Amino acid sequence: MTRELVERHDGEGGVRTLVLNRPDRRNAFDRALADALSRALDELDDDPRHRVGVLAANGPVFSAGTDLHEPSSPATERGGEYGVILRERRKPLVAAVEGPAFGGGFEIVLACDLVVASTEAAFGLPEVARGVVAACGGLFRTEDRLPAVLAMELALSAEPIDAERASAHGLVNRLCAPGLARSEAERLARRIARNSPAAVAATLTAIRTVRSAREGVGWAATGEAVAAMAQHPERAEGIAAFFERREPDWSRR
Repeated sequence: MTRELVERHDGEGGVRTLVLNRPDRRNAFDRALADALSRALDELDDDPRHRVGVLAANGPVFSAGTDLHEPSSPATERGGEYGVILRERRKPLVAAVEGPAFGGGFEIVLACDLVVASTEAAFGLPEVARGVVAACGGLFRTEDRLPAVLAMELALSAEPIDAERASAHGLVNRLCAPGLARSEAERLARRIARNSPAAVAATLTAIRTVRSAREGVGWAATGEAVAAMAQHPERAEGIAAFFERREPDWSRR
C-alpha cells in the first residue's frame, strides 16, 4: 500500500481491490501513481492467491488521466502507460467507476475487461479541446466497446456521455446507484473468482490475443496522429488555455 494507491485483498474470495488515491488531483497520474499501480497489477498477475482485480478510485472523479504537470503519460515497462494500458494480463480486471473518467481515465477503463459504473459516472475524450489526441487507445478501443457513430462523437466533440447512455450502448456491464460501484464490482469479481482459475486465464488470454491482433493498426494510426500534433502550435495553445482556465484561441500561431 502507498499513499497514491490503496489496496485491499479479500483473502477468501481471491479478489484484490486497487483504489486510486490522488483525489486532490482528480486521480490524475503522475510517475508515483503509475509505478504504484503497475507494481500492484504485477502482484495481481503473479500471486496465485489473487484471482480477479477491481480498480476503483477515491473522491468524486475516477481519473482525469495524465497529470498535465507531467511531460508525457507516465509508463512502465510491463504495463505501458499508467502501468495498465498495454499490460498483458492473465487475470480479469473490473473497473468500478464513480464520477468522471475522462481522457486517459476513460482509456484506463477501456483497458479493463469489465465495467461497473454508478449513475454519477461519465465517460469522455476531451483531448481535441486541448489541441492533442487520445494517445492511449481511446481512438480505437472506444469503437470496440461502443457503436461507431457514438465512438466518433466522443472522439471529435470532446463532450462526455453519462453512465446511462454508456450502459444502454454496451460499455457498462452493471449500472448501480451512486456510491455502490466498488461493492458491485467486487461482487462481480467474486463471482468470476469462483470459476476455474486456469479456465478463466485461458479464456482471457484467447480474447486478448484476438483483440491485440486488431489493435495493431489502431496503435500505428494513433502514433501518426500523436506525431502530427507533437509540435503543432495548437497543442501549446490548448494546454496553455487549460491551465489558464480560458477558451483556447485556435487562431493563435
